[in-house]
Amino acid sequence: MDGSQDRSKPPPQTPSTANGNGVASMMRLRLKPEKEHKSDSYQDLQQLEFSPLLFSSLEHYLPANMLNVPRELKLRYMREILLRYSTEGERTRIQRHREYRERITSNYQSLHEQLYTMQAEQFFVPSFLNAVNEGTEDSFRSIMVEPSPGVFTFEMLQPRFCELLVSEVENFERWVHETRFRIMRPNTMNKYGAVLDDFGFETMLDKLMEEFIRPISRVLFPEVGGATLDSHHGFVVEYGIDRDVELGFHVDDAEVTLNVCLGKQFTGGELYFRGVRCDKHVNSETLSEFGLQRAEKISERLF
Repeated sequence: MDGSQDRSKPPPQTPSTANGNGVASMMRLRLKPEKEHKSDSYQDLQQLEFSPLLFSSLEHYLPANMLNVPRELKLRYMREILLRYSTEGERTRIQRHREYRERITSNYQSLHEQLYTMQAEQFFVPSFLNAVNEGTEDSFRSIMVEPSPGVFTFEMLQPRFCELLVSEVENFERWVHETRFRIMRPNTMNKYGAVLDDFGFETMLDKLMEEFIRPISRVLFPEVGGATLDSHHGFVVEYGIDRDVELGFHVDDAEVTLNVCLGKQFTGGELYFRGVRCDKHVNSETLSEFGLQRAEKISERLF
């Protein structure tokens, strides 16, 4: 699963007047987030043009006198900013993708309904939950191994959860085959796999990122905005003799990546890292001295 921080342009300047709701409209967004602020949730709102998590994250950048105003006022203010700096083409793409997801979820019958709602005690191993609840660097590092700078391995998911998730993905793939529904694959490099958000997992993955991944990235990856991750791309890809057999070296378009090794009986599945790239050298050749090989086990996670 990929988590990305907001890359929007600088905030707009608005007229220096007061509106009828008693909130001054001449206010700039903060340059740095108010980390102690507890944002409102926007998950219950339907037909938002942007991700609910984006609004929750953007709240941290609101001026001080707007942090505690009613949610609808904050939403209106943030929505105006986002609409001003997003293109018509981008808004159309978002709307079409929303309609695409609605066609899937209105026709696909899930197999394991319990997977679609966050149930921490059933999903995660106790050591992981304890570390997240404590929320300190020491607690996280106590359950992790760092085989290379910035790369962490740790136990996270219950084996039963992994089994059910694989079963659900297989059920979805059967439905796709039987109905001949044309789905969007996770990326241009894999021909097999599915985007979890597209068939109902978006809300659960939002919770995963907000309540369990962001606390870790806040501590371990502050330099890339780990405390303000506000979007994700959750997907599975499938490898096998009659499937994709490998994925070449590439650069993830994300500030933080969580890799999960899932499967039944198999060999292989090694994961390699070849350093960190800046924007100017995304496509330059890899260097062997940056190589790291890691053969993962079922339910072991790699950050």
